[in-house]
Amino acid sequence: MPVRLIALDIDGTLLDERSHLPAINVDAVAGAAARGIEVALVTGRRYDFALPIARQFPCPLTMIVNNGAVVKSSTGETHFVNLLPRGVAERVLDEAGEFLEMASVCFNRPRENQVIYERIDWRDPLRQGYFERNREFISEMSPLRNCLTEDPIQVMFTGYVDRVRQVEKFVTALPFASEYSIAMTVYDKRDFGLLDVVAAGCSKGATLAEWVRRCGWRREDVMAIGDNLNDIEMLQFAGLPVVMGNSVPELKTLGWRETLSNDQGGVAAAIELYAFGDA
Repeated sequence: MPVRLIALDIDGTLLDERSHLPAINVDAVAGAAARGIEVALVTGRRYDFALPIARQFPCPLTMIVNNGAVVKSSTGETHFVNLLPRGVAERVLDEAGEFLEMASVCFNRPRENQVIYERIDWRDPLRQGYFERNREFISEMSPLRNCLTEDPIQVMFTGYVDRVRQVEKFVTALPFASEYSIAMTVYDKRDFGLLDVVAAGCSKGATLAEWVRRCGWRREDVMAIGDNLNDIEMLQFAGLPVVMGNSVPELKTLGWRETLSNDQGGVAAAIELYAFGDA
């Protein structure tokens, strides 16, 4: 069965450990597009944070961002938005008092005030780089719940891995947890984790499935490559799931194909073998 769509995670997958885009991956994606294969970036990043990566490719891309909450083209056309109800976001923030220093709220806005924190520590050793790269998109509001003048895309918690795992246990146990979904991402080498609270039923996999349905394809037409916990639903949906050599251990126990690491051009190797080859 030929591959008609390749779904690619960004961080830890498409990018190497220095967060650079290897030329070998650019060439492989361009080669896939030249063969008529659609390529989608499927990421936890916001659209504007993912766009600098998309712009390094010489071909148009579909962009499934915010862990499936938004689908846009790399030229800016919006295809799909699945927002978190404002009332649910308010309740999460009201309950998460001890974790508020880790929290932010993300909105589907043109530019300014896309991500709002209660307080930004510009010298935070863990998040300083993100703050600097997104300076024009972020702002502060105290108390944070006052920013909820509309439905957001998500409530996001970031911090050290152990602390984010505490957030995961906390939000999973809330009595209204059925009213939202969570997406967890961990980078143990950097001791950095992210947890996104998104609309109920929202995930990379659910949105990828909806996109494939709209295109008139089947899951058997899809190859997906990922490395982290928030990629599980995407990989479960794909007819051809591939995990990176640097994947979190949980992904390597699920019996899926494994490619090289992100520092070894694992994306390019998988595309060459499975999308271009006969495997």
